Amino acid sequence: MKTRLTTAAVASLFSSWAFSPANAGEPLPPTLEPTPSALERYFMQDYMLGDWGGLRTKLAENGVEFEFFYVGSMPTNLGGGIRAGTAYQHGFLAALDLDTEKLGLWGGGHFHVSGVSLEGRPFADTYVGDLNKTNLVDFPADTRLWQAYYEQSLFNKKLTVKAGLMSVDRDFITPELYNSLASINFLNQTFFYPTMAFNLYDIPAFPTGNHSLPSTPYAALGALIRWQPVDSFYIQAAIYDGNPDQSSSGTRLALRGEEGALMYYEAGFRLNQGKDDRGLPGNYKIGGYYHTDEFYDIKSTALSLVPSPIPLDTAKTHDGNYGLYFLAEQMLWREVGWDDPAQQGIVGFFRVATAPEDRNLAEFGIDGGLVFKGLIPGRDYDTLGIAGSYLKISDEVSRAQRQINETFAGFAPPVVEADYEAVVEVNYKLQLAAWWTLQASLQYVMHPGGRASFASDTIANAWVLGLQTTLRF
Repeated sequence: MKTRLTTAAVASLFSSWAFSPANAGEPLPPTLEPTPSALERYFMQDYMLGDWGGLRTKLAENGVEFEFFYVGSMPTNLGGGIRAGTAYQHGFLAALDLDTEKLGLWGGGHFHVSGVSLEGRPFADTYVGDLNKTNLVDFPADTRLWQAYYEQSLFNKKLTVKAGLMSVDRDFITPELYNSLASINFLNQTFFYPTMAFNLYDIPAFPTGNHSLPSTPYAALGALIRWQPVDSFYIQAAIYDGNPDQSSSGTRLALRGEEGALMYYEAGFRLNQGKDDRGLPGNYKIGGYYHTDEFYDIKSTALSLVPSPIPLDTAKTHDGNYGLYFLAEQMLWREVGWDDPAQQGIVGFFRVATAPEDRNLAEFGIDGGLVFKGLIPGRDYDTLGIAGSYLKISDEVSRAQRQINETFAGFAPPVVEADYEAVVEVNYKLQLAAWWTLQASLQYVMHPGGRASFASDTIANAWVLGLQTTLRF
């Protein structure tokens, strides 16, 4: 979120307004370049509210930075799913960062604190019934503390340690080129953070466990260590409280033994991202996680919940849960030179994740796609995104469903067997100003919910249209 669009970087946004197509091409000599109007300068500034008369710049020079960010989304289920309908969901984020060296204290230190306010009625659970969530801010209405941590760089930034209240999706399985908080290019949540990671949540209708995932907008007490001996390689590990606070404030912090702990590990290779590199940038990350709490067995627990004079099974548990993942994102083509501030071109991405089928609702997930930046002449910062995702429901779910069908054959309608949920998203984002975006997304959701609901009917495939705007204050 600290990435800023400079005046020179966003000048191309207004090239189609200031010049006719005949004048496009080589820049005019300095003496002939027109002076931007007041309106153009307003749209070129980093923030909608400007520099506060120079105060914002002065504070940053002295180690104090603020960030205010608004996102408003209006997803509409056009047909299929649970029922057609529209919701308006929005969120406001505020963040404060303190640089200890600029504050005249010690070098390499960084304090961060942030909070979020979310509003709007649920969309996925009301209209679509999908697991992947077609809207990025589809969360319960809440105003809460998000993150609060201290970070220290050591040995010329080769070693970094961080501790405090943290979200795992800010440090692990994090896309940097195709989708991030600094550049939101997809509206489906799985392209921001993979749905497979949410296996750590309780399965609906199952007994409640002492585990969850500290992902945005939730966080947990934790600590992280990262070693990066060279620009192109790093390894990192972190440990978090096993059951993050999801109360209304985010401040009920406690470390309880029965909640266990969540550990994440990752190694990454960063291609062509040094200050002197001129090649196409890329990121390749492999990692995994382990949660120490007990997790309910899928098949036996599902069968134990079936109303029957004779119980079909007794719920069992497994010690711990884990998963593995691989993420690759690579710029495939660059339209201009390496020094193009817009970095126009094509970025491709691919991600795969797996988890044991006996204790997870989903056992395999894969997604990938392309992001085209600057596809339309004169719109250098606009993006066109095309992506798809496939989420395989655990075979243990379908085995339990088959046993139910065999047991009650002729007495009840057969349960539809679980298989998968898939989604395809196509969207276009307009960079209207350095601080303002407007985005439209069309998604086709196949098998919403993966048919894992133990019902005798299915939720129809859904078409979802999403509109989203973001503002930086």
